[in-house]
Amino acid sequence: MPATDTVSLASEFARALAYDAYTATGKDHQQDAFAAVYEQAALTDAQRELLASFTREMRVIVLSGMWCGDCVAQVPLIARIAEANPDTILARYADRDEHAELSERFKINQGHRVPTVVFMAEDHAFIHALGDRTLSRYRAVASRQLGASCEIPGAGVADDEIAASLQDWINEFERVQLLLRLSPRLRQKHGD
Repeated sequence: MPATDTVSLASEFARALAYDAYTATGKDHQQDAFAAVYEQAALTDAQRELLASFTREMRVIVLSGMWCGDCVAQVPLIARIAEANPDTILARYADRDEHAELSERFKINQGHRVPTVVFMAEDHAFIHALGDRTLSRYRAVASRQLGASCEIPGAGVADDEIAASLQDWINEFERVQLLLRLSPRLRQKHGD
């Protein structure tokens, strides 16, 4: 089955969870880690205004793992983005291992990487997938791991890294929104 099969994407979206239900599946220390980054992640007024301006519905599945450090550093950012326009950005969260078939279809560099974000149109037509890190996150991780020292497991995420990754994710959501708004198929459907 191709990764972009609309029927299976709709089924996976229906099986996935809302953010609070997803994070509740984790152990206490995992929930605490997600909550800490969520509290650190603050949208600016300009970012909230941009996200609120989205008019074309997009459905999003976030493949994740409560055990995953990159997920802790990024998934709460995606939750903040979705909350800024919940009528248009319909985000659901799926454990990578519980959604193994979806994870298999969206491998990155032949691996089951998380987080992986699958963007779809309102009818679950595949638009785009991105994972496992934004450019800002890759730069931050590379500077720690390729430099003189490696990051300490469980270390907090710096505010500037969160802000840069948040902006990267917002840019990706905006890119998908513009793709949806300019889609001839959807413009015809919506008469715009």
